[in-house]
Amino acid sequence: MPGEDAGRANLAARGRDWSSKIHACGLATASLNGPLVRGVALTTAAASFYAATVEATVFSAFAPTTPNGPLSRVSQVVRHELDDVESRIIRQAATFDPAVEGYVAYAIGVRGKRLRPLVALLAGGAVGPIKSEHVDLAVIVELIHVATLVHDDIVDEAEWRRAQPTLNARWGNSLSVLLGDWLFAHALNLSAQFDDVEVSRAIASAAREVCTGEIIQTQRRFDLHLGIDDYLRIIEMKTGSLFAAAADLGAMLGKADQATQNSLKVFGQKIGTAYQIYDDCIDIGGTERLTGKTLGSDLRKGKLTLPVLMLLSGRNGPDKEHLSQLILDARFEEIAQLLNSSQANGALGASIDAGQTLVSEAQAQIENLPSNPYNSALIGLGDAFREMLEQFRAL
Repeated sequence: MPGEDAGRANLAARGRDWSSKIHACGLATASLNGPLVRGVALTTAAASFYAATVEATVFSAFAPTTPNGPLSRVSQVVRHELDDVESRIIRQAATFDPAVEGYVAYAIGVRGKRLRPLVALLAGGAVGPIKSEHVDLAVIVELIHVATLVHDDIVDEAEWRRAQPTLNARWGNSLSVLLGDWLFAHALNLSAQFDDVEVSRAIASAAREVCTGEIIQTQRRFDLHLGIDDYLRIIEMKTGSLFAAAADLGAMLGKADQATQNSLKVFGQKIGTAYQIYDDCIDIGGTERLTGKTLGSDLRKGKLTLPVLMLLSGRNGPDKEHLSQLILDARFEEIAQLLNSSQANGALGASIDAGQTLVSEAQAQIENLPSNPYNSALIGLGDAFREMLEQFRAL
């Protein structure tokens, strides 16, 4: 079909553009038809000063930019805009000093689910036409998210992320911390280019909330007195706040009225918090082969997630004492086995229920918005999260 041919031609052009940018960073590439391209990158500044080689692994840009599985149905309505987001994210590497450009290309070159950009675009479409500013917003929230992942991997000593070695696993903590800092700074700098100063203020506020949530979670590692309400507050800050900003600002850029903007902001916060619960369930019940990231790092580092807190709350006497010792000893495998056994007393199921309740509350926030494909897709995003959570009930 002509439309499909044009789409393939556009994707191939994007692939060639990616290839040229990787070469500009000193990354050797192979055919774009392969799923994985491996090479050795050198910084493009003076070789005598930057003598170290940078080994890099990047996925071909010929891969589709829309998520797989239940999320693919939702993302189709903004597929072209997500392609634009992807292209703009890739171009960010060229804004770095040539000495570090290769590292940045590695950090941002492998596509994740792009959920925050998806929410920003759908929120914009729910209230009016999607504009270039919405794509800019989508790029910014994703860069902030990538920056948090870089820092998370350092704290958790994670070795894999998005099916490739983490930055800290390849180049150590010192460089990775600075690169994460730069990604934060770059995202905030991009946000300053919006005409409405309230947009950049809201983005900065969301970034602050994300960091605050991460600090509190780190502060309360191995804290057996952490309550479920404390946990929910932490994940609302570290995950829900960026989803909230994406939805809120998507509506703001679409000139929505304040009531609509507020509804979408609450939707974003609740749907983002539900997604974090799903992510916590993956840490217990997922596999590294399917997720492409290091699992169990939260428990090994003493970060108590909802399934563990549910399990702990259902224990008394010697059983609780035994579980508490497993947590303090960071014996992840034994805790995971316990959660996936009949002795868990429904802790994983209760966590799934909590996530699905948040999804329903999120959907209720926008059910009265004017019906259009984008609002329907936001409702569908909640349905996809519900389906993703439900898969753990069979464990």
